[in-house]
Amino acid sequence: MRNIRNNELSDRRGTAADAKAALLQAYRAAKEAAEPTREARQAERLAIAEAREARRAEREQLKLEEQNRIEAETAERDAALAAAARAEIEAREMADKNRIARVLEDEAARKAERDRRYANRKARQA
Repeated sequence: MRNIRNNELSDRRGTAADAKAALLQAYRAAKEAAEPTREARQAERLAIAEAREARRAEREQLKLEEQNRIEAETAERDAALAAAARAEIEAREMADKNRIARVLEDEAARKAERDRRYANRKARQA
């Protein structure tokens, strides 16, 4: 059979308030009991975060050094290509100048030969 009790509103409110107070007390007790482990976990999390940040900084440093190395190699390669292109252009210009000089020398030799033949012909006629 049921336990018949006539609970009034004020009794129910009092019981609810007592239950809330008991829950609050249990929560505070559990919080105090867990305080040392919470601090240890917090310190561990801080250590992990610091180690993670140090690893991230190291990765960024390595990435920056690698990028600088690649840029230096690229600049060096570009300078070498530019130097090779300049040397090729200078060699081509020098070959053109030599060819022009040979053409002028050949032209002068032909003129000299023509003038010599003309002088010989005039000498024979005179």
